[in-house]
Amino acid sequence: MPLTPVCAAHDTAVLRVTGGHRLTGRIPVQGSKNIALHLYAAALLADTPVRLTAAPDILDTQVCAQILSRTGAATTADIGRFTVTPATTVRPVIDADLGHRVRTTAVLAAAVLARAGQVVFPYPGGDAFCPRLIDRHLAAMQAAGARVTADTTGIHARAPHGLRPFTVDVATPYGPSLGATVTALLLAARTPGTSRITHPSVEPEVTETARFLAERGATVHADQDGLHVTGSDRIAGGTFAVAGDRIEAATMIMMAAATGGSITLDGISTADLPRGLTDVFAAAGLKVADGADGALRAHHHGLRAVQAATGPHPGVPTDTAPQLAALLTQARGTSLITERVYPRRDTHCAGLRALGADLTSRGPAIRVRGPVRLRAAQVAAGDIRAVTALLIAALAADFTSTIRGTFHLRRGYGHLLANLATLGADITLTTEAP
Repeated sequence: MPLTPVCAAHDTAVLRVTGGHRLTGRIPVQGSKNIALHLYAAALLADTPVRLTAAPDILDTQVCAQILSRTGAATTADIGRFTVTPATTVRPVIDADLGHRVRTTAVLAAAVLARAGQVVFPYPGGDAFCPRLIDRHLAAMQAAGARVTADTTGIHARAPHGLRPFTVDVATPYGPSLGATVTALLLAARTPGTSRITHPSVEPEVTETARFLAERGATVHADQDGLHVTGSDRIAGGTFAVAGDRIEAATMIMMAAATGGSITLDGISTADLPRGLTDVFAAAGLKVADGADGALRAHHHGLRAVQAATGPHPGVPTDTAPQLAALLTQARGTSLITERVYPRRDTHCAGLRALGADLTSRGPAIRVRGPVRLRAAQVAAGDIRAVTALLIAALAADFTSTIRGTFHLRRGYGHLLANLATLGADITLTTEAP
């Protein structure tokens, strides 16, 4: 299929959402956006073709396909399948324009460095709700033997004598770096000998990438000293399924709950949701359980205020915090959401207040008082989960709201509007003149 990702600066799409409709029904969950983006990079390590099934049909998938293609890989992305046939000789450049559009640029660069011995890449893009450093990624490259230089245009990493086994610490003041853990995994997987990653992230993005690599020739095991990776100069291809998207599942659960509805989700189970999140749902009065047919079902009989804090897996995922704030506008009492993965995450707050939320933000803490009767408004936000939070509030609000920033929705949710229509939402997508 043609790969033509839209740039946010040229996006003229507008969502018109008429709230007040109870969302109820059954829909499938897509393959995980965040897991897939890391697997796309891991596929570059293989010497024979890799086929990823259940790949999410999102803009970020298209961008990554173009990035891989420009390294010389033969790449196709179509109807849930992402196929990569890596080039014998890898072009050691991450396209600057495309690299600015996704968050996993440094991870993709690590895969190229592991294959080609050098790489030039831009600073990452993607969501910019707060400063997100890549120093741990660069530390992993340096530990593996690369000389790294940086300027205002980007970064050049070069390992003239090849990569060597290494030890690197991926801890940050806010916990283990998920992305840097994967960067280190990819470097170690193509380096003969055993490398060690201390204080690694244990998010599903990491464990699924590790499983992918282990099935293809690398040896990966964890103990109290970290992740130990014994690499190989040859990585096999093959087929691998992308796990269900726990963030999309949580989002759809909260959309239904905010409107007083109920939902059944195929392609995911309660075991796929982090324990911290299911505990918060239970405290808020949301019942989430697996049905006899394997589908996940969620409903409630009244929402209650909660105190929640984001954190590393299996805690509350930071990517669900904005949506949770929107949901809690409909809960009885005063809720507190504390961000502990990033310095702060509050780009959704102004839009929620415009929609009538009684909400305050101070540093990492967001306080939400409810229930409130939300009202229609014209709102916009600049990252995936912030726009999704505004959509949840608009679905629960009176009358018709206008939401700009739908480019970001398409970056993360492949069939969101169709799924919402199935559940009974009144949403139209229009295009305004630029």
